[in-house]
Amino acid sequence: MIVETPSFAGLAGVARRDITPPPGIRARNWGPATWDVAAGVHRPLTLSALALAAAGEEGAPAAGERPLVLIEADLGWWRGVDSEWALRSALLEALDLPPERLLFALSHTHAGPSTDLGDADLDGGGEIAGYRGRLLAAATEAAREAIGALRPATIEWATGRCALAAERELLREGRALVGFNPAGAADDTLLIGRIAAADERRTPLGTLVNYACHPTTLAWQCRLISPDWPGAMRATVEAATGAPCLFLQGASGDLAPREQYVGDVEVADRHGRAVAHAVLAALETLPPPGSALELSGVQESGAPLALWEAVPHAGSRALAAERREVELAFRELPTLAQLAAEWAGIDPQSRDERLRRARALRDGYVEGPTVRHPIWLWRIGDALLAAHPGEAFQWLQRTLRAELPERPLLVANLVNGPGFVYLPTQAAYDRGAYAAWQTPLAAGSLERLHAAMKEGLEAVGNVEKEIAR
Repeated sequence: MIVETPSFAGLAGVARRDITPPPGIRARNWGPATWDVAAGVHRPLTLSALALAAAGEEGAPAAGERPLVLIEADLGWWRGVDSEWALRSALLEALDLPPERLLFALSHTHAGPSTDLGDADLDGGGEIAGYRGRLLAAATEAAREAIGALRPATIEWATGRCALAAERELLREGRALVGFNPAGAADDTLLIGRIAAADERRTPLGTLVNYACHPTTLAWQCRLISPDWPGAMRATVEAATGAPCLFLQGASGDLAPREQYVGDVEVADRHGRAVAHAVLAALETLPPPGSALELSGVQESGAPLALWEAVPHAGSRALAAERREVELAFRELPTLAQLAAEWAGIDPQSRDERLRRARALRDGYVEGPTVRHPIWLWRIGDALLAAHPGEAFQWLQRTLRAELPERPLLVANLVNGPGFVYLPTQAAYDRGAYAAWQTPLAAGSLERLHAAMKEGLEAVGNVEKEIAR
């Protein structure tokens, strides 16, 4: 009897770059902020690249196969379709990759810089163009380095739990608020991939963490550039493992820390350490890299004792990637003039920020009655990954994991596209939640996204690209 750990056996490479912007860059992400430019740095912002490939002869990539490249960066969200595509298209060309084989995922920190050239005429906006150039260079260099570092490796998957995330949809005195709901239920699932070289020492190459929780600890009171809680999470995990930690933001549209909207960076660090310790606890449950547990015998004692030991295990070599689209309908949107009139009673800073976001929604995204919403579906050995550009509610990952329980399933928001589009539940539309009146998408979009992802994941999960051992 052998119990196999869900795993991938192939080639992997990891690289990192610092993408901390200059302190004077525009970093105003909150309506109540009375400032526009960052005054300093709490923790560095990072960009990490993970390259994966099927192994051919003598440990080289399989002939004719392009690698899969996952890039994760400490950035908030792309504020326009053209703004995101300009960078990703240049990256695809530089790496010579087809669109389905590159994922550019954002951590969604709300204490990061603006990357939108539409802000160039605002205070601090003069730094944006130069920063975008450095960002593209960093992503290209990290991806190339990760591809160049491809070596025989394994990824083993573990599931943990962390209580940092809480439901952030609170109905109070007839008003839908965005904040901790003590009566709400939050998905506490952590999915962790341990990446180790297939050498004699099983050298650690990295850790991949997928968790759903908004990085909104730090808000308008904090003038420092910060990765928010993912920064301390990475630092704590890396100190223990000796290898880079990569983060994928999950379906966190309605999830955030209980304590948030503060200026104290120690609160963000405390949140990050909470996630990190949960990650490290889950990693300790895994057997040694490249192994499974085998029932090796029975020892007679006061009871017959089942003896299990770690034995070598090759792992799945399957690797696949697809890009699909799902058609989503728009709801009837008010005009910008109507919104300005509706928000006339709130403070000017908050009103201007709301109007800028509403204008971004209508620029390049809302161009007809429907939109083709892209999704990316990967298979990494025994694991599956589903990614999309928007902000889906936690229902998406809860439902997909319940329906596809046989494989570890990573679900990622804010990947390869503008991240300003919420996909709320029907209940959120019914109560008039912020995410429902902010999004241009009609009710039912989350459910259609789920159906498309499930169909795609089932197809990718059945694709076998095993290479003869």
